[in-house]
Amino acid sequence: MPGRRSKRRDLPLSRRTVAPAVTARLTAPALIVLGSPAEVLNLVAACPELRPTCYQMDLHQANKLRGLLAEAGLQAEVVCLPDLWDLPSSFASALLPATRGGERELKIDLIEQTWHVLQDKGTLTVWSPYVNDGFFPGHLKKVFGRVHHGPQDQPEGNNVLWVQREGERPRRRHELTFQVRLGDGPSCRFVSRPGTFSYGTFDEGARALCEVMEIEPGDRVLDLGCGVGTNGVFAAQRGAGHVAFVDSNVRACALARLNAEANRLKDFEVYATATVEGPTPDSYDVAIANPPYFANSAIARLFIERAKQLLTPQGRFFIVTKTPEEIGNVVLEVFGDAVGYENRGYTILKA
Repeated sequence: MPGRRSKRRDLPLSRRTVAPAVTARLTAPALIVLGSPAEVLNLVAACPELRPTCYQMDLHQANKLRGLLAEAGLQAEVVCLPDLWDLPSSFASALLPATRGGERELKIDLIEQTWHVLQDKGTLTVWSPYVNDGFFPGHLKKVFGRVHHGPQDQPEGNNVLWVQREGERPRRRHELTFQVRLGDGPSCRFVSRPGTFSYGTFDEGARALCEVMEIEPGDRVLDLGCGVGTNGVFAAQRGAGHVAFVDSNVRACALARLNAEANRLKDFEVYATATVEGPTPDSYDVAIANPPYFANSAIARLFIERAKQLLTPQGRFFIVTKTPEEIGNVVLEVFGDAVGYENRGYTILKA
């Protein structure tokens, strides 16, 4: 039944029966490396006695996973850290669910970092939805050496690979530095890393926003969804007296701090939060936001609603978008009035 097989192969890992070759390789203490909350839930449910540690990089995802686990009555520790190797090297086994798509450089980074959190002779298992996976075997071999292949489940389309840590190797940090100049201002350098927004390049939407935003000397500025900190740094360059960087991605927050220091910001704070909690209400003169354009509109709504609460009564809000009608309706609902600017193919709304 070719059609039936194709449909089963298209199932995400969250809806597949966990392959026996996966559970056979997991021993305590075990680690699950990223994966969507639904995928991780599926894996924990397949071997509940392990009570694994589940690594996440984004607080939204971590909080959602904690909720799903509690709902299902499953026990696992969810940790959210900038780097996987911030965990101790104490795991006997690790599992990387190879989500369809995803950022290539992040996958390479995770393979490298997983090596460093495994015990000697510890194993990393990759559960891939591709029978003929052209990505993982080569990259696993570069870091771990010999790659073992589990039995391929042709009807389901599962592919299981595993490797073992042996010996020692230096840490390799995957990062790219890019340099940006706005107008006649000085050039600024930014370090970026896989798994963060605008990895390796200055986002065009961010550039469009920074060229339009109005910053007065001494303004207290709130950078919502700050990523690696580009927009907040340019706000400071234009005279902002204080910048608050806010993001749910804890790696992005670590980089925002690093880049703020490197670009000599004197007065700033960084808030790692999934709900924009931490900054003081009614205390910011300007809020800027560059939310995902075509993903979860709830994030844009969160930024808009929290900006209204955190700005002073005379505060100004700037948000860049590719979906001006949808976002504009929310801005009008929350702020009551707004004006739009077109720049570089984007719409910047000011409220």
